[in-house]
Amino acid sequence: MINVKNVMGIINLQEENSFIRELTEKRNVESIPFAGRYRLIDFSLSCMVNSGIINVGVMLPNNPRSVLDHLRSGKDWDLARRHDGLFYLPAVEDDDVPCRGDLKNFYDNLDFFEHHSQQYVLLAKGSYIYNMDFNELLRFHQNTGADLTVVYHTATEEQEGRSIVLETAENGLVEDMAVRNTVYDGTKVSMGIVLVSRRFFIDMVRDSFEHGGESLMLDTLVRRFKDYNIYAYEHDGYVAHVDSTASYYKANMDILQPEVWEELFMGNNSIYTKVKDAVPVQYKESAEVDNSLLANGCVVRGKVENSILFRGVNVGKNATIKNSIIMQKCDIQDGALIENVICDKNVVITKEKWLKGAPNYPLIVKKNVVI
Repeated sequence: MINVKNVMGIINLQEENSFIRELTEKRNVESIPFAGRYRLIDFSLSCMVNSGIINVGVMLPNNPRSVLDHLRSGKDWDLARRHDGLFYLPAVEDDDVPCRGDLKNFYDNLDFFEHHSQQYVLLAKGSYIYNMDFNELLRFHQNTGADLTVVYHTATEEQEGRSIVLETAENGLVEDMAVRNTVYDGTKVSMGIVLVSRRFFIDMVRDSFEHGGESLMLDTLVRRFKDYNIYAYEHDGYVAHVDSTASYYKANMDILQPEVWEELFMGNNSIYTKVKDAVPVQYKESAEVDNSLLANGCVVRGKVENSILFRGVNVGKNATIKNSIIMQKCDIQDGALIENVICDKNVVITKEKWLKGAPNYPLIVKKNVVI
């Protein structure tokens, strides 16, 4: 019988090989603001909750403040519970054993897995954008009798960035796993989601770490995939992996496509986030807005085109914003021009200033900067 409550969710925030430097100086990749009001971690966490998983552990990064501030008790995801609910698994620092990967922290937190009763462990990354039902994944895993099931999507265009790619038989059996710096149209690319029995996971982590392993995915799966019976499950919906400034910018721009927005946010399974109440957007008489997403609390007197504005952004009279991402409480003053730009929180662009970035690689203005 399919019972997803028999699954423990783990979101691994110890992101490896991320190249978002400017936006992660004071926050983790997974807590980067996205699509006007969300954070990247909201997607994996919401999919687990929507699938009926009520025990979720978050493997914290070395500097977890931004993540803890966002998730808090887990109330906004219905995870503030007396039994099970949301748990934080800290990164364990040990000066005697240098930590160059995430495997040591899984090893040091094995007691968390030992002390819970769920039969399965669902591992996920917090930097992927998708909306899927994990009940179908569990059904597939049980029907195949796999040791592990990995979730992948099929690339529809060439993509740069380090990825784990798969080759599978017709029945989904994984025949090869490898790391590639570039993937091409038609390539099967791992989404960083793995389903495995709890007992098998504990034994796998212990064995891999005690034999010198450092990375859960690389040392436990990629280099030893022939030791296990691994199947691959395809997610055929929208997927984006935010691991660079270019991929972050593209994913936000994708949200402006109605079909992507509807798939992620308008289906039966909602994406939840930390609730912040504010007044609706105010469109003044001189406002012009086209194909844009504006969060509550914004005041618009100028022109906004193909852009995303987070909560509380002010757009002055005769100001123009094109193809840009403007985060919370930014002030774009009268006559300013912003094109292909990402403004972090609390940025002020003073009157008549013009900022332009490249179409596929935007200019980034750091938090609290005044120009």
